[in-house]
Amino acid sequence: MDILERPPGEVRFRDPQIEMAHGAGGKLTRRLIEGLILPLLRNPVLAPLSDSAVFDMNGVRVATTADAYVVKPLRFAGGSIGELAVNGTVNDLAVAGAHPVGLMATFILEAGLRGDDLRLEVEAVASAARRAGVAIFGGDTKVVEHGFADGMYVSTFGIGTVDPRARLDARAVRAGDRILLSGPIGDHGITILLARGELDLEADTLVSDTRSVLPFVDALLDSAAAGLRWMRDPTRGGVATALNELASECALGIAIFEDAIPLRDEVRGACEILGLDPLHIANEGQLLAVVAAEEADVALEAMQAVPGGERAACIGEVRTAPAKTVLAHNGYGGSRAVDMLVGDPLPRIC
Repeated sequence: MDILERPPGEVRFRDPQIEMAHGAGGKLTRRLIEGLILPLLRNPVLAPLSDSAVFDMNGVRVATTADAYVVKPLRFAGGSIGELAVNGTVNDLAVAGAHPVGLMATFILEAGLRGDDLRLEVEAVASAARRAGVAIFGGDTKVVEHGFADGMYVSTFGIGTVDPRARLDARAVRAGDRILLSGPIGDHGITILLARGELDLEADTLVSDTRSVLPFVDALLDSAAAGLRWMRDPTRGGVATALNELASECALGIAIFEDAIPLRDEVRGACEILGLDPLHIANEGQLLAVVAAEEADVALEAMQAVPGGERAACIGEVRTAPAKTVLAHNGYGGSRAVDMLVGDPLPRIC
């Protein structure tokens, strides 16, 4: 059931004020969007609740997306706010099956920001855009008083054209379909935590996974377009939240096999110390895809052939029951229900 089919007021936002957790990408974010924002703005293009809006323009399927980046600190191992802004916007278009045509970037700058720091971030935007093969068409610059923007924020808008081979819809997902993941999870969220100095761990080799997922999308479309049902980049809220959204949208069950999920030792260790579930930790360069069972092997091989995709894996499958539920199974025969992210364990990650 999409947002247009739900009875008005089914999801209600009654929270007295906005908390940081409302921006964490989990349950509170969904309640904010579905209970307050969408009832006032509802229309057919908004209904799928995707990261990109897809619509027809004079016979061409077009995807658009907008995002804002408020990560703290501005630079971290493996990336920075400028690089993140481009990659995140490109990825939102990519998982809609679209190739980006152009991006716009608005810089909100805090008075007192060093010119050299701004230059580094504009260079990061330019470099990431070149790697993704997309131009920056325009944007805006605003300056706010000192203490109001943590140095700088970046807001983006992206537009792309949808590949004719891409027919992505959660409602097309069927029992028996396989769930593919492009690589290790949790690198970005834990890297940001380490960059803040909030965790006394030595993990010098851990870096953010921020990157464009376009090469993975191209590999999937080239190898198994007919069997490609759904894609998502599991950013805020992690793999758990993305798969719960899928389970709700397709009204089927999702089974994931924990031993098959690629995970670095540094991320596993940090999560164990902090009591976090790696499935809830944010990623900025990974891709989840649902592929028909008969085409899953060739699709997985194509993903593993992409540079950086060597650890791509089949991590689960779609089942008829229990509907709208994600169950994680371990190698000892146990299983547990995996919920969407609740609360705000790692604020300001993107």
